[in-house]
Amino acid sequence: MDGHRLRIDPAGTPRATVLFVPPLFEEANRTRRTLVLAMRALAADGFAALLPDLPGQNESLTPLVEVDLARWIEALAAIAAQIDSPLIVASLRGGCLIDHRAKAAAHWRLAPVAGASLLRTLLRARVSADREAGKSSSLENLQAEARNAPLLLAGNRLSPAMIAQLGGAEVQAVAPLRSLPLGSGDGALPGTPLWLRAEPGEDAAMANAIAADIAAWGAACGIS
Repeated sequence: MDGHRLRIDPAGTPRATVLFVPPLFEEANRTRRTLVLAMRALAADGFAALLPDLPGQNESLTPLVEVDLARWIEALAAIAAQIDSPLIVASLRGGCLIDHRAKAAAHWRLAPVAGASLLRTLLRARVSADREAGKSSSLENLQAEARNAPLLLAGNRLSPAMIAQLGGAEVQAVAPLRSLPLGSGDGALPGTPLWLRAEPGEDAAMANAIAADIAAWGAACGIS
């Protein structure tokens, strides 16, 4: 790993470590502040919390264009393998696509999404940006272009391998797992879809709900 790892520790020996896997691409920037609030809440409850930069993200020295989903899956599994205390892997949105090889005592997922859905969102944003710039593009033309050359999508230069893997990526089974939608219905975690905002924001109530639900799930899995 060549990137930074944000770690927040409790006052004493941690009950367990929560490894956060944030949403992918621009969605990660829009949710980071809320995830950091959740990490602080977990630390106050006796957990260590870790939020790593995977290759190509944030402080990583690796250019994003050199990375694909397979590399992220391997990097995350390697990080998980280095953690000695009981581990809970907590993934959000597209992060749920890359967490299945990380061995943990418990897995927790919020609003998992298929890779094809993320890719369509990125492509549509590019079509809209091209239109505003007076250029003509389409989903079909962009996908054809991406087969042979990197493509700039929402500020991210993605390789043909990344785009091809993302288009076919599905959330994989893990166990034990707690998977939650986001919203106000029964079984949903209350909060706002921060990844849909135009700018990064935060939701303190959502952060506290994330921390409380992860702690309760850890207890249900025998992590005291």
